[in-house]
Amino acid sequence: MRRWVLLGVVVVLVVLSGCAGLSGDDTADDIGGEPTGGDDTRQTDDTDPVPGDGAGENPAGSLAVHHIDVGQADSTLLVTPGGETVLVDTGDWRDDGEAVIDYLETLGVDRIDHLVATHPHADHIGGHAAVIEHFEEEHNGIGAVYDAGQPHDTLTYERYLDAVDAYGHELLLVEEGDELPLDSGAVEALVLNPPADSAGGFHRNSIALAVEFGDVRYLLTGDAEQTAETRLVAEWADELDVDVYQAGHHGSSTSSTPAFVDAVDPQVAVISSGYDSQFGHPHDEVLERLAGRGVETYWTGVHGDVVVTTDGTAVEVTPAESFSTDPMDLLAEKHGGGRVGRTALAGGIDVYPARMT
Repeated sequence: MRRWVLLGVVVVLVVLSGCAGLSGDDTADDIGGEPTGGDDTRQTDDTDPVPGDGAGENPAGSLAVHHIDVGQADSTLLVTPGGETVLVDTGDWRDDGEAVIDYLETLGVDRIDHLVATHPHADHIGGHAAVIEHFEEEHNGIGAVYDAGQPHDTLTYERYLDAVDAYGHELLLVEEGDELPLDSGAVEALVLNPPADSAGGFHRNSIALAVEFGDVRYLLTGDAEQTAETRLVAEWADELDVDVYQAGHHGSSTSSTPAFVDAVDPQVAVISSGYDSQFGHPHDEVLERLAGRGVETYWTGVHGDVVVTTDGTAVEVTPAESFSTDPMDLLAEKHGGGRVGRTALAGGIDVYPARMT
């Protein structure tokens, strides 16, 4: 089991970041004009994570991964066969968790057992404070909160830490080799990133998770870019061969590099970004790269919410809106093809057999 590092360490880092700032490999497109804030000191108790049954058991003992359509942002919900919930990121700060909370309410989720912040950019932790408050006040609470240990000097990050503190949680910092303590041994969630050292900024330290259930493996990398991907290929190659890949950094060309996509070798890719992304996500190079490898690709900008379900043998993908999964059709749509007249899917569910042995 991992070495848990508690919130006091983050408090020290927040103070340091307020003095020196944090840059690393981060770019302005992640900030989105969010105001900055000051420092704060906080303490937490020693409450241990307690698994719950937030969403009820999935049909037929399945693992479900919900890619929630939060526009130019990111939020992913995993629900294990036993109903244990893992929420990775919570969308943009402007939305303040509203879309994520509405989606979770529709599913009947009454507890978040594991809340993960891949990194502190406001398009990933924008709803963290609101989600924590909502589930603590209205439902059965939050079990544990996980973080990459890279503090930020924004009001969104401040509000996130304040919410963690207000409800007596510890902020648990993860690093490569750790496993999320899922109650069901049938599902494993291995942390591949950040590395043990914390140098390099937010993107190099973005949390990457390899989730395995039966013969099916799923990978998400947050906003990890080329530096992180190169390290992952060098050090975690055996864990990277997956069935489903959530494309890094909203489909930016800073991520999903050729060597990384070759190592991941997915059947299915999911890209979370807005239809009219101000950053041009997903980038043409990434869509062309996926097309050249025959990867069925779902983009929340046209497919809406995308739900990946597996019984450990086969993978089913159910988008909210039917649309072609050919990356070249997505590229044409991105460049003004218009939603009307594009190649539509005949049905709402696509099935892919697992390739792992």
